[in-house]
Amino acid sequence: MKCIAVIPARLDSVRFPQKMLEILGDQTLIQFTYNTVKNTNLFDDVFVATDSEEISKSIENSKGKVLKTGVHETGTDRIAAATQDIECDIIFNIQGDEPFIQKEALSNLIDCYKNDTLGQIDLASLQFRLTEMDEIKNPNNVKVITDRYSNALYFSRSIIPFLRDAEESLPIYYKHIGVYAFRKQALVEFPTLLVGPLEKSEKIECLRFLENGKTIHMVETHSYSIGIDTPEDLEKARKILHTLL
Repeated sequence: MKCIAVIPARLDSVRFPQKMLEILGDQTLIQFTYNTVKNTNLFDDVFVATDSEEISKSIENSKGKVLKTGVHETGTDRIAAATQDIECDIIFNIQGDEPFIQKEALSNLIDCYKNDTLGQIDLASLQFRLTEMDEIKNPNNVKVITDRYSNALYFSRSIIPFLRDAEESLPIYYKHIGVYAFRKQALVEFPTLLVGPLEKSEKIECLRFLENGKTIHMVETHSYSIGIDTPEDLEKARKILHTLL
């Protein structure tokens, strides 16, 4: 089973422009994430997919591999276009703003496919339990709810599930970690799927799969990964890195 990882990256993020070139430690953010993924030694190959010359130079200067792309609406559309001629079985879409993604979490997603002897899984992703109410309320933390078989029912920037009765115990809340493991055929199909009103409203691309009747299998991870959506998140990441040094 050939498994590759692709990190989609664009320069002009709406919430944090040029964040991929911000410095974390002694590297740009995109270099840091690329090296984190590369150093897991889980993948047959690791690439950054981008339409930005600045991001390309950042990766190439550190001897990384780049897949040049055109302009795309989502990171998954970008990866689908970039990998169409690459022979492989599983393609990981790992967000460039997840610099502390853990090897164990990625390995667990690979195990999903190793154990899927009937080939029923098209897409697998990660969830992390939230316990702090500030984190639960934060719209930058995409929440996910699943059925009893760990298949995603919905993703939202709002608080889901809603606690109607204050006397009830607090339900379990999960944050969606922006890592997707696609069987290649599912990734090939992604750009052909219709963009629905839920994806347009929430700006969450994995809702496209749910709106088109696809199944997303969620795997719980206990490894916390901070996604960098704002300058404040970057400062948190720098503090985390400082404690690790």
